[in-house]
Amino acid sequence: MIAFVRTVEVGSFSAAARDLKTSPSAISKSVGGLEKLVGSRLFLRSTRALILTPDGQMLFERIGPLLRELDASDDGLSSSGGLTGRLRFSMPVEMSELFLGAIFTKFAEEYPDLTLDVGLTDRFVDIIRDDYDVVFRVGEVVQPDLVVRHLADLDMVLVAAPSLLSKRGVPRTIDAFQSMPFARYSVGSRPAHIAFADGSRILPTGRIDCDSGIALHTAARHGLGVALLLRCVVVDDLDSGILIDVTPAGALKPMRFSAVHALGRTVPSRVKLLSDFVALEAQKLTIRAQSPGDAAAARD
Repeated sequence: MIAFVRTVEVGSFSAAARDLKTSPSAISKSVGGLEKLVGSRLFLRSTRALILTPDGQMLFERIGPLLRELDASDDGLSSSGGLTGRLRFSMPVEMSELFLGAIFTKFAEEYPDLTLDVGLTDRFVDIIRDDYDVVFRVGEVVQPDLVVRHLADLDMVLVAAPSLLSKRGVPRTIDAFQSMPFARYSVGSRPAHIAFADGSRILPTGRIDCDSGIALHTAARHGLGVALLLRCVVVDDLDSGILIDVTPAGALKPMRFSAVHALGRTVPSRVKLLSDFVALEAQKLTIRAQSPGDAAAARD
């Protein structure tokens, strides 16, 4: 059953074999034995694909949650009283600069027997196939099969370098941004609209398209365009004057910051504790971004 569930989750016998530290033939043999036991084919096999049958889907939905509960046994206490096992998580690159320092010191030191496996990407990963316990994401998550835990609301800000504003002027209204050059967030060669709190939207123009927040931040610092970024990411640049906040008052809604997993109601302690930790760190960042002058106090 373990071989079957992992094959469904990761999509192939070879990937399941790597995860379970065995051979693809052993996985195939185990799944074949389960098919004989239940008297039904669970997969349609071809040289290019492994397709779950309706009977296989029904079985997976029944035993998957049970095996996840057993997997939570990885949270067993070690002799030192802490968590054990592997914790694989993902977050956007720009957020890693804000959180990984605390995770690698405070959290890792508190649970020395816990193995941390970190993936950094701005794309929304396939949690099951990419084998993540939990991913941290900014923005709305609309996949109904995932569990989304709201951690914080993070303020957004439109920023520009003083060099750009000296050439193009400071936009005072939402309409004024239509004529400003932007460093644009672009996914699949399609620049994203910028949505304002009043419901209006603009499609920014500009010659710099980026698929990550860290690239947008760098482009803005070099005067290549206005950029829409998380305030907590650019708070130091705003304090020092490297970037200028050009957001019209009340123009932008906060962005949701969430922990996302596919574990259903059975959440291993390692996932809950990391999510709790990140939520607390996010609250500190929010306070600091709202009161830049109190940055040192927020770090404490």
